[in-house]
Amino acid sequence: MNGCATVFTSTPPQSANEQFLLSQAASKAIHKLSAANLRGRTVFVSTQYLDTGNLGTTTLTMPQFLIGDLRAHLLAHGARLVNNPQAAQITLEVRCGALSLNQQQLLIGIPAIAFGNYSANSNFNLPIVLPQIALLQNIKQHGYADIGYVAYWTKTGEIAASSGPYVGRTYRSDWWILGFGPQTSGDIPPVFKGRGE
Repeated sequence: MNGCATVFTSTPPQSANEQFLLSQAASKAIHKLSAANLRGRTVFVSTQYLDTGNLGTTTLTMPQFLIGDLRAHLLAHGARLVNNPQAAQITLEVRCGALSLNQQQLLIGIPAIAFGNYSANSNFNLPIVLPQIALLQNIKQHGYADIGYVAYWTKTGEIAASSGPYVGRTYRSDWWILGFGPQTSGDIPPVFKGRGE
């Protein structure tokens, strides 16, 4: 009796490391925001000036995480959130100037090189690929989030509070020496909590 098994490996647009770099950067920026003037007030959080469509194409659920983390921050500091703007004493508009990654790569050695051409109509002249030979390699990733808000009295439009923008930063650095590695450092969960935890 014959049988077979298929191993399925997902390939999401972003790795968990990239998502942690973004979400933790957003959290760091949000936790710097002051909400003291909103304590005890009914607040409606408006996201009309947060470009969730554009951010969503590149950062998956990051806009939703940002909004959720901001709401949690406001609640923890005594604000009373409402979903109806007409029922709110204060309308809070959140804005995000940046939510993205920078990456730097260092390679001391020989990069991968391909020779020859490939033709779909011929089995000849297949490319030859020489693998990368790395004596020393480093990949650094930095996550950045720039977040602020302005809050105003819903009925009058007069400013009630504002805070930020503040920048949150995260990083991860991976080193390979003579092909061995990575040796990882950084401040996101897969790094500072250890592997497998």
